[in-house]
Amino acid sequence: MTTIQKTCRVCKKPQTIVVADTYAYERWRAGHGYVQDIPGLTPDEREMLLSGCCGPCFDSMFPEED
Repeated sequence: MTTIQKTCRVCKKPQTIVVADTYAYERWRAGHGYVQDIPGLTPDEREMLLSGCCGPCFDSMFPEED
């Protein structure tokens, strides 16, 4: 298990992401997999790892179209 502390680059709020599969996380960090391959992460957690943007900030920047 790995605990990751990140700060949203938009709102500056700290985020904590708990990754149960450290091996999958390390593979992704080394460029040998996709963030989707890390089991148990929510879409918001994946976005935070990829872009450094939390879910609410991402949603406000890219609202759903009607």
